[in-house]
Amino acid sequence: MTSQKPKSHSTPHRPSQGNRDFRNRNKRGGNSSGAQKNIPRGAPQPVIGNATAQPAIILKAGREKSLLRRHPWIFSGAVERVDGAPLSGATLAVRDAAGNFLAWAAYNASSQITARVWSWREDELIDAEFFHRRIADALEMRNALRFPLAQAGERGDETTLNNGMRLIHAESDGLPGLVVDRYGDTLVIQIGSAGAERWRDVIADILQELFIPACIYERSDSDSRAREGLETRNGVLRGTLPDSVEVVEHGLRFKVDVAAGQKTGFYLDQRDNRALTQTLAAGRDVLNCFCYTGGFSLYALRGGAQSVLSIDASGDALHIAAENMARNGLDSARAEWLEADVFQALRKLRDQGRTFDFIILDPPKFAPTAAFAEKAARGYKDINLLGFKLLRPGGLLATYSCSGGISAELFQKIVAGAALDAGVDAQVVHHLHAGADHPVLLSFPEGEYLKGLVLRVKAGN
Repeated sequence: MTSQKPKSHSTPHRPSQGNRDFRNRNKRGGNSSGAQKNIPRGAPQPVIGNATAQPAIILKAGREKSLLRRHPWIFSGAVERVDGAPLSGATLAVRDAAGNFLAWAAYNASSQITARVWSWREDELIDAEFFHRRIADALEMRNALRFPLAQAGERGDETTLNNGMRLIHAESDGLPGLVVDRYGDTLVIQIGSAGAERWRDVIADILQELFIPACIYERSDSDSRAREGLETRNGVLRGTLPDSVEVVEHGLRFKVDVAAGQKTGFYLDQRDNRALTQTLAAGRDVLNCFCYTGGFSLYALRGGAQSVLSIDASGDALHIAAENMARNGLDSARAEWLEADVFQALRKLRDQGRTFDFIILDPPKFAPTAAFAEKAARGYKDINLLGFKLLRPGGLLATYSCSGGISAELFQKIVAGAALDAGVDAQVVHHLHAGADHPVLLSFPEGEYLKGLVLRVKAGN
């Protein structure tokens, strides 16, 4: 058994301590407290136009092409000047070099993304009614997909019951910088842009009206806030936070730490992939890396795995994982929880000659943007190489990347390189992505951040 490090005081939302090499290199701007007063290093300095003119963003000649394709981001390098004296978060008209209207967008002088588009219609007002329509449309889309969402307190078929869902998926729902997740009767809101920040209270009021939650909790505390020149915020926005928040997923029950857990407390985007794990786990020895609060592990146990070894650097997350196993009545004799740095633990398992039938690699975000892709690629290759070496002939490797800076094509190339170095032939048997409540706008491929592969290592390599 891999030796464990002394227990730290880190909470589950903190990056896995043993993987600081990748995660800390991905942090830009340092401590985001007071970021509005201190513009992040390297932030663009917008060219100020006529301060007395009607506020507007004027693009350089020929730089309107992405907007004509309805991509919602306007980068600083495309901007000729900013007229008027707008504050960050203000809604401005975006015009081409000839003065033609292109879009209404939220302005941010502190970001490399100077503006994010609200609407392409010149006659549309960006007001409270606009946000009401957009939020209602997002809910209608999910209802139209007949997403199996239970009402608070509802029971029913324990294998299909769900009470968690992503309600708003930022740009892909026409609301740049806004994420809202539902866990039963608790909503968690995450704001990552100056425009959404400007309309924060209006958005909260609309969510309260449409969903009548017990609590709206704000988790605007991601590292990306510093890059947007925004201060972090974490706390109750409306209502009262329940003593315990639980999400039910395909009948499995998970405790959700909305105040201190990773992202908004849980990884709703992996719902369908966890369900697939259950169908693949029967009779197998399973290794789940970066297990967090045990999502993939519990599905594997319910699917009849012979054994499940789960590894994470956060002792607090592992404690919740063990609680989740108990609350679902799963067999603890088939489960082992290991607090350790995953990279180091995999090397020890390799040196010990341990092997597994099914390995799950769901690491944290190594590359938040394409600028980090090269460094992140080394991390992904390293961990997949170790995974292949620990697989038995005929075994399965489920490997994921949630890095927006790593495309699906690049990720598959990285994994292919790892298989080559490991000396194995592997077949892709599943291409994986986030669930339908995480839609991807066709004109915004950046919204497809989660990608995954299930590979089978051919016997007799």
